[in-house]
Formats: sequence, structure tokens, C-alpha cells
Amino acid sequence: MDIVLVRLLFVALLAGVCSFLHPFGMTGWVGAGVGAGAAGAVIVFELRVRALSLRRLIGAVAGSVLGIFGAALFCLVLRSALAPGATSAVIQIFVLLLMTYVGLLVGASKGDLLNPAALGSVFTSDRPTRRSVKVLDTSVIIDGRIADIAEAGFIDGMMVVPEFVLRELQTVADSTDSSKRQRGRRGLDMLQRMQSSTNIQVQIVSDDFPSIREVDLKLLELAKKWEAKVVTNDFNLNKVAHLHHVEVLNINDLANALKPVVLPGEKMNVLILKEGKEYNQGVGYLDDGTMVVVDHARKLIGKPVEISVTSVLQTASGKMIFGKLDENGKSGEAGRPGPVE
Repeated sequence: MDIVLVRLLFVALLAGVCSFLHPFGMTGWVGAGVGAGAAGAVIVFELRVRALSLRRLIGAVAGSVLGIFGAALFCLVLRSALAPGATSAVIQIFVLLLMTYVGLLVGASKGDLLNPAALGSVFTSDRPTRRSVKVLDTSVIIDGRIADIAEAGFIDGMMVVPEFVLRELQTVADSTDSSKRQRGRRGLDMLQRMQSSTNIQVQIVSDDFPSIREVDLKLLELAKKWEAKVVTNDFNLNKVAHLHHVEVLNINDLANALKPVVLPGEKMNVLILKEGKEYNQGVGYLDDGTMVVVDHARKLIGKPVEISVTSVLQTASGKMIFGKLDENGKSGEAGRPGPVE
């Protein structure tokens, strides 16, 4: 909002100056309009320059300087070849604008080939650091697995937690619903655990976007600003981030990738916990929470059985394993069952 006020003040100031000084013999209102138009052109140019990467900006500046230098040399030749007058002045101005324009465009287009690191630490202290930043959302903090993953060294760089995420966590922790209150307090405990760990860098940032109300959209804008990745296990935020071209690290995707590979025909032990949706089916869970559906196991609820895997189905929420009792139908030793959905 502050920068918008500065731009409006700049437009009003330039319009007032042109209206008061009457440049090129223009009347007050015409001069004010020309001044406002010139200020608008400057603001558009400023917006375009801000969107450029550092390499392109360096390339554009270098190209412009070289273009102006080349135009100055060329104009020295023209002065000696042409008689002084309006024609010579117009040609020199044309050459100056042409060389500057060409240098600007060519330098900007070739700027990606530059290596700012060779120019010193001024250009290297910001960008690489920001590329290693991870922005944490509320769901992944409450989930808590990010702390174990970071302590194991599988995620490097700085973990950034914006203050609007902290406010959302505090709101959940202060909820009248006992379930939400427990989840919010778990998230605050996990965040405190990460801050106290010597292997994890956690930084609380005050960056906010008052014009945006949704926390998810604020996270995406912060990730764009910091050129960072968003760490989440929210399915909808994952989809929206891809639409905004923001890189995402999904904890659920990582968990699914680390699940053991199960092939049809393999034997495994599972504890039947409940009935299945289809007739005579029993349902159990592996240690990692993978659902196992067993045919003809409805009467074996509460018993460990040995099954033979018949197929594996990959769904959006994870894997589902289908199996059948072994030939003898005998119970086997089962590991500790995973969490029941």
C-alpha cells in the first residue's frame, strides 16, 4: 500500500510541475496531462524492471552503456562527415536512441548467460540462500513429521514460518473444540521442538499481504517473494501451488514413496481389525497405515492371519493391498497394527 501512495504522489507531483512551468509552451491542463502521462510511463517501466531477474538486469544495463558508448563514437564520425544543422542533429539523436535500444534488448536477452557470482559476494549472498528456503504451512507443522525429516537431514536450508501461520496455529490451539485445540497445541509443540534443535534452522518472518485474506494464497505469495518451496501435506494447497507455478514438497508424497514395495504373490501377516465394504471381507493395516483388504476374513476379526497378496491398488490417498488367506487359512504372527482410518 505504501508503494502505491508513493506512485500516486509521483504522478501528482510531475503533473503539477508541468502544469506550473508550461514546458514547450503547453497550457496548464495540457502540461498536467503530459506530466501525468510521463509519470505513468515511468511507473510502467519501473514495474517491468522489477520483474527482471538480476542477470537480465545486469545484462540490460551493460548493453545500454555499451550502446551509448558506441553511439558516441559513431556520432564523432557523423559530425565530421555531415554539415552542422538540423539533419545532422536528427541523425545523431536517431543513432543514439537506436544503439541504446539495441544494447538494452540484446543485453537483457543475453543476461542469463552471465555469472553474477564472478562479480563478488554482493550478488551471491541473497539468491542462493533464498533458493534453499522452505516455507512451512499450518498442516505440515501440526502433522509433525517435518521435524523428524529435517533432523534426519533429508531437508536442508532454512525453515520459514510466517507470522500469519503462527496466528492460525494459535487460533486452532485456543479453539473450544477439544480436537482442534489438541491439534493446535501439537503444532506449537512441534514448532518449539524444531526451534530448539541444533540441526534445524527456523526463522519467524513478519512478511504479510494484507490485501489477501486466505492463508494459503498468502503462503504462495511469500514463496514467490522468497523464491522458496512450500512444504505441506494439504492436497488442495498442492494443486493450487502448481497452478501458481510454485514448487511444493508434499510430505504425503514422500511417505507414499517410502512405503515398501509389495508384489502379487508375496506372503505377509496382518491383523484383521474390521469388516470390509464387500461381502465377507476383512480389513487390516500395516505398520505404516497401508490398508489391507482380505477376502473371506470377516469371521477372523481380531485375529492375526497370514495372507497372499493378489493385487496392489495405488490411489490418490495412498496404496491399498488386496489379498487372500493362504491355503491352510492358519493365523500367523502379525506385527503391531498401524493407525486405523
